[in-house]
Amino acid sequence: MRNETKKNSPSSKPGARIEKNGQNRAAIIYNPTKVDLDALRKAVALEESLNGWMETVWWATSEDDPGEEVGRRAINHPVDLVLVAGGDGTVSAVADSLRGSKIPLAIIPSGTGNLLARNLLLTLDDLQYSVNAAFSGDDRDIDIGVVEVKRENGSTDRHAFLVMAGVGIDAKMIENTDPELKSRIGWLAYLLAIFKALQDKSQLRFRYTFDETDTGMVRAHSLIIGNCGTLPGNIWLLPDAAIDDGLFDIVFLRPQGYFGWVQIWIKVALEYGVVRRTKIGRKLLGNDKEIRALRYNTATTFSATFDQLEVIELDGDTFGKTTELCRSIEPKALTVRIPFTK
Repeated sequence: MRNETKKNSPSSKPGARIEKNGQNRAAIIYNPTKVDLDALRKAVALEESLNGWMETVWWATSEDDPGEEVGRRAINHPVDLVLVAGGDGTVSAVADSLRGSKIPLAIIPSGTGNLLARNLLLTLDDLQYSVNAAFSGDDRDIDIGVVEVKRENGSTDRHAFLVMAGVGIDAKMIENTDPELKSRIGWLAYLLAIFKALQDKSQLRFRYTFDETDTGMVRAHSLIIGNCGTLPGNIWLLPDAAIDDGLFDIVFLRPQGYFGWVQIWIKVALEYGVVRRTKIGRKLLGNDKEIRALRYNTATTFSATFDQLEVIELDGDTFGKTTELCRSIEPKALTVRIPFTK
């Protein structure tokens, strides 16, 4: 684990709880492949000075630790704020460690999707503004989704996610995305990958349970479980999803042929992405959202057992294959720092 703490900074040895002298201290957890470190250091030094904070502690993520271990290290250090500079995977990993701690997590958008930042309506392309908001903004408590994933060998692992979990077309799309192309053209690389994913004609077949009572069997091209609903490109997949309502929204994508995909695109991109974002549009369209190709529901717990191994994605990263998943929500378990609101 690489430690970027400066020479005169307090020790950051894991497990050692360090006492402060009364001033606030922040930690930066960053993905070295995603950030301009010199620019980030300059922005942090300015806000640190203007706000009278102690010298910031710096930790880099790595392939072995995408954020969980350094997130736990921040709790023991201790610090009053954790800034995360990296992609959605880094943000989710650090959030997993911080949940329940009440230490605010501030996002410095540095990835391709920036899914949580988009759903929190944060500024995506102004580094100094983002760092300023981290040091002087407001706190907001949001929900965290937790998913237990059962593997082919019978083992189970547990992961937190903040935006969406998916099985089916979206997971295959992410699996098919070329990392080098993604680094060059951003989220548009997903458009090329989705065409490849759509060539796979197989469907999901699974038994599901909502809130331990409502059960059924379904065939679908995709299963999406969301804590919030906006994707890049102004795609509002889950229009009623709220990040702090103690519920998650679920949608089954069940298009029948080409026309079914056209229905989904019109519904999601045009109606949800444009018309329903206005008060007049919502009044004209009413409350009916469901079409044959889209089935929506809400719950606090959800489980699915698949007929065969399926790829799963969490917040835009694939997490291998699963035969069964169980999803629950931890209401307002994570504190995030947002720009100051009057």
